[in-house]
Amino acid sequence: MPKDVTEIRWHARGGQGAKTAATLVALVALEEGKHSQGFPEYGPERMGAPIRGFTRISSNEIRLHCPIEHPDVVVILDETLIGTAPTTDGATPDTLFLVNSSGDPAAMRKKLGLKDGKVYCVDATKISLDEIGRDIPNTPMIGALIRITNCISMDAMKTDIEHKFLKKFGERIVQGNVRAVQRAYEEVKSE
Repeated sequence: MPKDVTEIRWHARGGQGAKTAATLVALVALEEGKHSQGFPEYGPERMGAPIRGFTRISSNEIRLHCPIEHPDVVVILDETLIGTAPTTDGATPDTLFLVNSSGDPAAMRKKLGLKDGKVYCVDATKISLDEIGRDIPNTPMIGALIRITNCISMDAMKTDIEHKFLKKFGERIVQGNVRAVQRAYEEVKSE
């Protein structure tokens, strides 16, 4: 892969919004003039089953069309997947880990069994319950992802949420998602 490609692998359970997050981040990157891909990988397609999503962002054309084996960033929407799903597979010493957890990043490093990389935590579940009224941690995780990677702009993400979700969900849910993205951006913790 060319060095200017950011590869993000999402780990979640069905219904947590990882597919939406992976594709939404890719769409925002595309709207910002970058090249991108966003796609899911399913196992058994049912609520609560482990799933993976993938996002690639680059300033150049992306010709690779396969799952991400060596991610730059691993986003874990459900910390119960740690130890049961291959969340650390293919991680390099530079891989960033972003975990939906109220816990401490140093404790999360131990739970992940990592020696290298950087670990971040944000309580996306609490943020989504507070701001949206439902346990859908995907949009708060996008806010934290923007903070740790700067792969897309916060303004573009907020605008995209407002335009894409207004007709489907209404103003209250849209504004809750915008607040959730901003709050996670501000509340993400690192070691």
